[in-house]
Amino acid sequence: MKYLKFDDQLNQYISKHNNQDDDLLKELRELTYQKTGRRMMISPDQAQFFRTLLALIKPKKILEIGVFTGYSSTVMARSVPDDTRIVACDISEEWTAIAKEFWIKANIDHKISLRLGNANQTLSDLIDSDNISTFDMAFIDADKISYDSYFEKAYQLLKPGGTIIIDNVLWKGTVADPERIDDDITALRQLNDKLAADPRVQSTLLPIGDGMLMIAKL
Repeated sequence: MKYLKFDDQLNQYISKHNNQDDDLLKELRELTYQKTGRRMMISPDQAQFFRTLLALIKPKKILEIGVFTGYSSTVMARSVPDDTRIVACDISEEWTAIAKEFWIKANIDHKISLRLGNANQTLSDLIDSDNISTFDMAFIDADKISYDSYFEKAYQLLKPGGTIIIDNVLWKGTVADPERIDDDITALRQLNDKLAADPRVQSTLLPIGDGMLMIAKL
């Protein structure tokens, strides 16, 4: 089998051809670093992957689990028509306040419905309120220990043929290191193993950013 060697030179080449962040997204990324000290956002490479994916599948209803400061939701909302709706789930009023500011700046706030609270409860509420099999796409990027629960509930909410994207599934490469063991890594390994063998879906593990699982509901 042939594999690419992702050295710095190749990574820079890929990023040069993928990075389409404009001034607004660069401002949001920098503000997030300054305000939070964290880099819990998809990379510009992943953002471009989303733009291309959204152009292909043309979703009308998107579920996002994990908003943080709104970089990924901003990318998605700017890539879809005005009649597409995004239900965005997060627990932090502080960080999503930044997201709401940039949604307004980007003139996309009308496309996004923010649901604050425990995401598992929000998803259960959506399931109980006649939203089963109504979403075209889901993006999961939140606490890793809850990933399996988020996936199962997103699966119920997704239409057949719909797409689920799960972020951080390589966890900086540590999922492949048997000497690295903690709750997050264990949860990710179990999910990766489960979805590779799950007959309900077709999935591909992509080495983009910190690793993404692309899943099609059969």
